[in-house]
Amino acid sequence: MEVEHGSTVEDVAYEIGPGLGRDTVAGVVDGELVDKATPLESDCELEIVTEDSDEYLQVLRHTGAHVFAQALQRLYPEADLAIGPPTDEGFYYDVAGVDLDEEALAEIEAEMQEILEADYDLERVERSRDEAFEIYEDNLYKRDILDEEAADEEVVSFYVQDGWQDLCQGPHVAATGEIGAITLLDISAAYWRGDEDNDQLTRVYGAAFESEEDLEAFIERREKAKERDHRKIGREMDLFSVPGHSPGCAHYHPSGMQIRRELEEFIRVKNEQLGYDEVWTPELNKKELWEESGHLDFFGSEGEFFLWEQDDTEYGLKPMNCANHAYIYQQGQYSYRDLPVRFSEFGTVYRNEQSGELSGLLRVRGLTQDDGHAFIRPDQIEDEIVRTLEIIEDIYGEFGLDVQYKLETRGEHSVGGDDIWEKATAALRDALESEGLDYDVEQGEAAFYGPKIGLDAVDAIGREWTIGTVQLDFNIPDRLDLTYVGEDNRDHQPVMVHRALLGSIERFMGVMIEHFGGNFPTWLAPEQVRILPVSDDNIGYAKRLKNRDLAEFRVEIEDRSWTVGKKIQQAHDDRVPYMLVVGDTEAEAGTVSVRDRFENERKDVPVEQFRDHLADEIEEKRVEPDFIE
Repeated sequence: MEVEHGSTVEDVAYEIGPGLGRDTVAGVVDGELVDKATPLESDCELEIVTEDSDEYLQVLRHTGAHVFAQALQRLYPEADLAIGPPTDEGFYYDVAGVDLDEEALAEIEAEMQEILEADYDLERVERSRDEAFEIYEDNLYKRDILDEEAADEEVVSFYVQDGWQDLCQGPHVAATGEIGAITLLDISAAYWRGDEDNDQLTRVYGAAFESEEDLEAFIERREKAKERDHRKIGREMDLFSVPGHSPGCAHYHPSGMQIRRELEEFIRVKNEQLGYDEVWTPELNKKELWEESGHLDFFGSEGEFFLWEQDDTEYGLKPMNCANHAYIYQQGQYSYRDLPVRFSEFGTVYRNEQSGELSGLLRVRGLTQDDGHAFIRPDQIEDEIVRTLEIIEDIYGEFGLDVQYKLETRGEHSVGGDDIWEKATAALRDALESEGLDYDVEQGEAAFYGPKIGLDAVDAIGREWTIGTVQLDFNIPDRLDLTYVGEDNRDHQPVMVHRALLGSIERFMGVMIEHFGGNFPTWLAPEQVRILPVSDDNIGYAKRLKNRDLAEFRVEIEDRSWTVGKKIQQAHDDRVPYMLVVGDTEAEAGTVSVRDRFENERKDVPVEQFRDHLADEIEEKRVEPDFIE
């Protein structure tokens, strides 16, 4: 469409049709969610947001944050507001100058309900930057926002409801009554702008939905999620710990290490199928490596790199493996016939995450990536991506996880010419479509060095987790002068493919613990079988089963002088896939009574039959024990 310069999102919607104009809530301009009153100043890609759009809940939840803030300041006028963005499930608001507890949250929530019932209109008002400074004369956080985010703006936007106002870019729904259900969830501490050197604020989390039914369903999912919390299950199953002396760095206990080893071997097989050669690179590097690769220019040392100085040289723990793999490529000489050249590594890297953001295995400072880098010709991009996506589909199918794909395109700060970006993005799109995969386009979300495909796993209770990735890179081959000899006998620059199939071992394990609720598939379970002797007289038979008939499996014997019922209950609580109850009858007949963790049972099973089934179940990596049908 051609529209007059300065036309708003809403103007365009009305030009398309009066019905769409009336239904317009907001817009998405070049991938950015904006208010419907936003003027269009140049050519752009525009999406109109209505109540039926995916973005509508985000807009509604942003208004939920304002409902909380208004209710808070009604009850606590002395409270200073910082920021209050929407989240995937609701919103949070960081506040200062007030102490809040559970009783206070209940009072605030009751006030929020009154604001919803009053159905106040939200009005977007533009004020001068100077006027905004006067309004926030005593609020250091809003003044900081005006200094930083609005430094070049002559006017800034406020949203007003029932005389209460908040500095905000929006967008918001038309009235508070559009929020069908709202509640407050938790309180935590947060640092202003995530910096531990700044003021500590109080962060209040809430949830907002279109209806009470949606909110109730969310609360039910949340309760299920608490039961599946990987930190809780990790303690119960003695899988890992994160001690105070290593914040953000997991310690794997024997049972957890058993799972980790299985995952690594599983991925090694997949890497072999993809033609990767395993390498190892050190965690310690000179700072100059990241200067040469360009990462330091784009990310900086703060937040990504741990650096210190020794002998007039700065060193750091690597935050990624790619530059080290590029170095290995540099040591060889390759022609166009040799490519692709592929390196894989279970490489441990370090990220300077803020303390308040650390969360068990899901957000850590030390992580091990199942990393891989392929060096390919430009004409090999689509084939390389297709092969990788096929393996990824197989991998997540093994765990019963659905995968959602995101095509992330070029952003404002990027390297490389338009031509290669367009060709690479088209190749990724073609690879996704040739595999028949549904995907969303995330405008401007690519890495600075090339477009990528992001992978989100959907777990057993419907939560989405960002895990693996497939990325194209034109930066490192250019910065480090990587070449291959082409068919024309001239040097050419390869394209570098970054891919992590699981993402990081830590995060994937955390997701998997919650996905299975600790009830791991037999092939992954740290203890696959527990033998339960009926009495002490049957311990000898139990040992023969463990050490001879089932020697290749992970088997333990429950030899405490408990009743059989108590032994079964403990094995069930310990989430063991199979229990073998053995008494005099079984010892004499050379059989076992088999129970699974679903409390199904078969008696008089020949040991050989159970052993063969167990071997097949593990070999085929079945998700659930299925001996008893």
